[in-house]
Parts: sequence; C-alpha cells; structure tokens
Amino acid sequence: MLGMKKDKKEEEERDGGNQYANLEKTSVLQEARIFNETPVNPRKSIAVLTKILYLINQGEVLGTSEATECFFAITKLFQAKDTVLRRLVYLGIKELSSIAEDVIIVTSSLTKDMTGKEDCYRAAAIRALCTITDPVMLQAIERYMKQAIVDRNASVSSAALVSSLYLSKTGASEVVKRWVNEVQESVTSDNVMVQYHALGLLYHIRKHDRLAITKLLAKLTKMSLKSPYAVILVIRIACKMIEEEDHNSSSPYFDFIESCLRHKSEMVIYEAAHAIVNMKRTSARELAPAVSVLQLFCSSPKPTLRFAAVRTLNKVAMTHPAAVTACNLDLENLITDSNRSIATLAITTLLKTGAESSVDRLMKQIASFVSEISDEFKIVVVQAISALCAKFPKKHGILLNFLSGMLRDEGGLDYKASIADTIIAVIEENPEAKENGLAHLCEFIEDCEHTSLAVKILHLLGQEGPRTSNPSRYIRFIYNRVLLECATVRAAAVSALARFGALCDELLPNILVLLTRCQMDSDDEVRDRATYFKAILEQQQASLNNQYILNGIQVSLSSLEKALHSYTLGQTEQPFDMKTVPVAPVEEEKSSGKAADAGPGAAKPADKPSATRHDVFVEKLAGVPAIAALNLGPLFRSTQPAELTESETEYVVQVIKHVYSGHLVLQLDVTNTLNDQLLENARVEVELPEGWNLLAEVACPRLEYNVMGTIYLVLECPEDISECVTSIPATLKFMVKDCDPVTGEPESDEGYDDDYQLEDIDVAVSDYVMRAMKGNFGAAWEEVGEGNELSDTFSLPMKTLDEAVKNIVLFLGLQPCERSDKVPEGKSSHTLLLSGVFRGGVEVLVKAKLALSDGVAMQLMVRSESPEIAELMTTAIA
Repeated sequence: MLGMKKDKKEEEERDGGNQYANLEKTSVLQEARIFNETPVNPRKSIAVLTKILYLINQGEVLGTSEATECFFAITKLFQAKDTVLRRLVYLGIKELSSIAEDVIIVTSSLTKDMTGKEDCYRAAAIRALCTITDPVMLQAIERYMKQAIVDRNASVSSAALVSSLYLSKTGASEVVKRWVNEVQESVTSDNVMVQYHALGLLYHIRKHDRLAITKLLAKLTKMSLKSPYAVILVIRIACKMIEEEDHNSSSPYFDFIESCLRHKSEMVIYEAAHAIVNMKRTSARELAPAVSVLQLFCSSPKPTLRFAAVRTLNKVAMTHPAAVTACNLDLENLITDSNRSIATLAITTLLKTGAESSVDRLMKQIASFVSEISDEFKIVVVQAISALCAKFPKKHGILLNFLSGMLRDEGGLDYKASIADTIIAVIEENPEAKENGLAHLCEFIEDCEHTSLAVKILHLLGQEGPRTSNPSRYIRFIYNRVLLECATVRAAAVSALARFGALCDELLPNILVLLTRCQMDSDDEVRDRATYFKAILEQQQASLNNQYILNGIQVSLSSLEKALHSYTLGQTEQPFDMKTVPVAPVEEEKSSGKAADAGPGAAKPADKPSATRHDVFVEKLAGVPAIAALNLGPLFRSTQPAELTESETEYVVQVIKHVYSGHLVLQLDVTNTLNDQLLENARVEVELPEGWNLLAEVACPRLEYNVMGTIYLVLECPEDISECVTSIPATLKFMVKDCDPVTGEPESDEGYDDDYQLEDIDVAVSDYVMRAMKGNFGAAWEEVGEGNELSDTFSLPMKTLDEAVKNIVLFLGLQPCERSDKVPEGKSSHTLLLSGVFRGGVEVLVKAKLALSDGVAMQLMVRSESPEIAELMTTAIA
C-alpha cells in the first residue's frame, strides 16, 4: 500500500509541471491550421487556442502578418457551438485586435452574440466588440450598448459599463456621455458590482464638471447604496473634493466619511478610516474616531484586518505619533502575532511612538524574529530604527550595534543598502556616533559582496575618516580593498586614500608609499588614479590638494563631453575654458531619505534618464531659430517653473528662466483651459526696467483647448550686475476666436484682440547661481583669500536659527557645505557655510554667523574673485 502511494505521489509531481513551459511560436501557429477544418474539432481547437493565448500573455511578439492569419483562422471557430471554445475565441479576438489587420470583419458576429439569447456569450462578446470598435463605428452599436447597460443580467450590464469606461478613455468620450441616463439607472441596481461599475463610469463622465460632481455627491451621500464597493468609491470622491476645498471638518463630505466608520461592511469602515488618516491638514480631534476603529481592528480574528489596521497606524505614527500612543497596548499584543508581517509593522509602529526607556526592550523583541521575515519588511524595520536614531540620539550605540548585526545577516542589495544608508545618516546627523558608525562600516566592507555598497562606504571613509581623532585606523581597511576587491572597488579605495593624504600631513609619507604600490595594479583606471593623486600629493601644496582632490571637478559630465566635442570641431586657437561648462546640479535630497515613508511593496524609483534636464533644455532652445541665431553662448542654468497665474484661471501660465552669461531667456508655457475659445498669435508683453533690452520674441501661433504652447522672450541683461535683480511686469496678449467645444474648430475666421494680466516675473539672486558642494570648505575659503571678502551685519526677523538657515539657503540659492544647514539642538549660535557658482563660472563662498537675540543677528561674509558679485550677494539680503 505504501509503495502504491509513493508511486502515485511521484506521478503527481511529474505531472505537476507547466505543460506550456517549452512552447515555440512557430509550431503553435502551425497547429492553428486545425481551426480551418470542417467540422470544427472543439477539444483540439481549445488546446491550440489556449497555447496561443499563453504565448501572447508571456510576452511573445507576433508579427502583423502572423497575427492577421491567426486572427482570421480564429474567426472560423464561430461556427462551433462549444461554450468554452466560444469564450476562448472572444479572448483571442481581444488579444490580437491591436496587432492584426482588418479585425473589423468580426463586428457582425460579435454584435449577433451581444444581442442574442445566450447570456453566457453576451458579456464576453460586448468586451471583445468594444476592444475592436473605433469611435466612428461606435454609433452603429450605440443602441445595443444602451440596452446592455440596463440589462437585467448583471454580468451583461457590468460588461457594458466597464467597456464604456474603456471606450471613453480611447477617444469616444463624447459618444459615451450620451449614455448618462442609462448609467444613472444602473446606479440604482440591486447588484453590487453593477452599482459599483455604474458609479465609476458616471464619475468618469462628470469628473471635469465640479458642479455635477457636487450634485452627484449630495445625492449619493443620502442614498443607501447596497454595494460596499460603490460606497468606497463615494468615500474616495468625497476625499478628493475635501482636498480641493482645503478644509476638513467643516465640510459635509467629512461628516459622510465619518458616518461610514459605523457601516456594516468592514471594508467600508477601513476605507473611511484610511481616508481620514491620509487627509492633509487632519487634526488630532479628526483623527480620533478613525484611530479608535483601527484599534478595534488590531484585535480582529481576521489577519487581513489586523494587517490593514497596523499598517495604517504605522503610517499615522509618522505624522501624528501622539494619536497612536493610545493603541500601544494593542500593538504590543501583536508583536507575538503568528503573521510576521503584522508583528513587524506593530513593532516598527511602537518604535515611532514609544518612549526612550522602551527602546532596549523593543530592540530585543525585534532581534527574536527579524531573521524570519522577508527583506521588504526588514527594510521597514530599518526605516523605523532610522527614525528612532533621529528621535533619541543618545541611543545611537544600541541602535548602531543592532544595525551592524543585521548587516552581517543574509540579505539582498536593497536591504543591505537601506542599513548602510541608515548608518551613514546617523553618522552625518550625530557627531558622537561618527567613530562608532565608521567602525561598523569598516567591518562590513571586509565581507561585502555588493560593489556599489563598498564604493559608497569607501567614499564616506574618505570624507569622514580624516576628520576623526585617529585617522590612521581606517587606512588598513581601505588598503585591504586594493588587495582583495574588483577593479571598481580598488579605484574607489585609491581615491579614499588620496583624501587622507591631502588632509593628514602625518599620514602623507605612508599614503605615498601605498599609492606607489597601486601604480603596479593590473587595471588602468586604478593605475591612472594612483599616478594622478601621487603626482598632486608630492607637490605638498594646499591649493592643489583642494582643487584636484578634496573638491574635485564640479561640472556636469554630459555637458563637458558635449563642450569638448564642440571645441574639437571648431577652428579656434583659444584654450578650452572650463568656466563655460555648466556646473553639475546638486541633489536637493539624498536617496537615503527619500524612501523613509515608503512601506513594503513601494515602487522603486525609476532609473535616471541618460539626458539631464540641462541637456534637454539646451537641445530645445537650439531648435528655436530666433534664439539659435543670436549665438548666446553656453546655457548656465534653467530655473524651476514659477506660476504666473492661479491654477484655476482661464489661462494657466508658468515661466522658466534660462540664464546665460549676459542674457536671460524667458520660456513662458501657456495652457488655454477654455474649450470654447481658440487663441492665436499669443505673446507676452513686458515692461523692462532700465538697462534691460528685448532682443527677440517668439510668439505662439495657436493655443488650442488644453494643449500647452510656448512663448519665448530673449532679454539682454544690464552690464551693472546690481541691476540684474529685478521684477518685470508682464501681460499675455492674443487674438480670441470662438470655437465649437466638441471639434475645437473656430466658428468664423474673425476674432478679437484680448489680454490677460500676469503676475510680475521676479528675477532673483538665486536665479544666477548654481549650487556647488565643497568637500573641504575651509581650504576653498582660504584659497579665495581675505582680500576678496565683503562683510556686513543684519538683523533677521526669524524666531529660530533653523528658520533663519532655511530662509538664507532659499534666498541665496547656494549649497550648504559640511552639513552646516543642520543646527545642533539647544545651540544659541551657529555658522552656516554656503558655496556656489555665479553665472560665467565665478565661484562664490558665504559664511553666515548666526546668533539668537531679539530675532536672529547675522554677520554675513562673502568671498568671490569678483567684487561686484560679492557686493550683490551682500546687498541682496538687505
């Protein structure tokens, strides 16, 4: 008996594999010839058609001729009466309709099935028919679609509603809008899915009409909708309206959402709670009922509800930790939950809301199960620990030790990177944790299989190691990488060693010996770096170390490549000037902080595009003949868009300022939001201050409804730099032609001139500078020299040093260096270090010494090779 069971088990295992795993497209399409047989063999046809659908869904690409031949073969299966085969035929038509030609030929067969008596065919026929129908042909089946929407058969009605939604998104929205009466009738259906689909379509039809949505919500919030899915959709619509109205509790929609917390359906209750906690500007009083509901869900016997509740509370804890404190007892009970995902979220929520005294206990509880959970939930734990490090800096020892232990465990790159980023963030935020954190990272790179992580840590060791009390302790760890790792890591190690040589005079002889050994490396990149850095360090000149090792090249590499290529093609005898190459933009936020709020399963950031924003604008402006003809020189920088109108106005205008060495190009992007107007010859008229000149103007010949057009103005800047900061009044001028709202075509050739007042275009100091990071600000400051310094004192109307720092950085547009934008807690004085490059490639360095008094007192010191630029920076604050 045991032998028979074993044989049966082995047979099941053999048969359990995927029978379609090794299909070949060519052989399957050959098998499709069976569709042409008469009479049709349903069993064989089902098998072949299933193979075709499997291949398509696995990403197999069919050529147009292959798809067309296969499509027409499938249409011959309409003569079979087999129900399963017929439904596969509908799927085949849907999948091949976007590839094959002349698919319209099956319209009559599908229409016949759609209007037939066989209910099992009708819904699938509607979906297939709407996939192949274009807006022109749609009118032929409009009557049938209206009937199907209100059909007594729920599956038919749902299919018609969902297909109508699909059609409205593919260019047939005007036709679908005519079915609104039938859709409204379906909203009152007793079937939960029909009601939900009808409401979804009705909202889609009316979503651009605010008044219609207001009336719809007023009606729906008083109705007793049978479908919980429909109620959830109403909650989401109401949330959107509340966000647009910019107030919460005073809105009648908020009362409706709050009433849904008492609904009989658990999914509706959760949706209402989720909506309340995710609203902007939610107060603690408004949060209370939602948190109470989530607290009840924490003790639910259903794992899905417990997971939903604890995940939502985890998110609330980021913004309103005090509101979640009431749930701490329930969350502690979930730490031992059999579902490790729930346990992880519970403990990370407690980490965000707990007291400093509970940290040790919580860390022990995490250690007991952290090895059992998946990487994505380990990342959630790491993010919670990161927040805890910022909240309780004195606990850095325990937290760093725990993170170090996690680093030694098994895990993927994303998991290890999140731990390394957290340790790096702790080192940067907490000076007391620096040496402890660096020691843990040194230990990690001794056995790190991820090249990108090793390179990142070596770079950090080069930045922070020389500034520690005992820099020599890190040399062994770095040089081990030269001996043991791949070429990429070896090159990074050589660069890190060079920084120690540049900053630590007592280590310089040893560093030169190690770089000499690196010159024998098998990889040319490693040899070149070693030779380059050794040659600079042997000079023992602080200015050379600063320029070529510590601060390095700061230009955009893609722009440098293009500039060098252009230079080699030219005939000029002038030497290449690095100041003509744009500075590489400094990222506003570090990647380690961007994912702090992301939960498990959050989407990964997209790969960086190959062309930078700067390169895109250079190419775009070069394509405008009027601008290209002026030969303005290299583009220095392009500002972020600034709104010149409110977003709800008839004409939406925003400006991007493109800065050149002596010129300013204003790119004005205009959108016409009126569907009954066509604008022609749109231009912007400006009132220029003294010293400014308008060199060229590029009008927008035609502005259709909701299609953005662009206007350009080329301005010559004043020779006096102090006059370059100004405010320019602007007016949008155009010719208006009334047009048909549906077709967009003008009703007559005649129009009338009109204008629209815009906000003034502000040209600020920050528009003329690019952020540039200085790895060693002190060396750069001394290099510019005291003779190029201007200083002044100011009284700033801010209440805190933090507020003063943020405003100075924003106003001057320079890059904070050496983390001086972080004001240590409890300090009454602080020094802010800023660095950047003014248009034309002139370096600007700023020291702002701040002290709390009645407001904030500031001594501003500016150093630059250009006295005019230093004076502009100093007077700009006033």
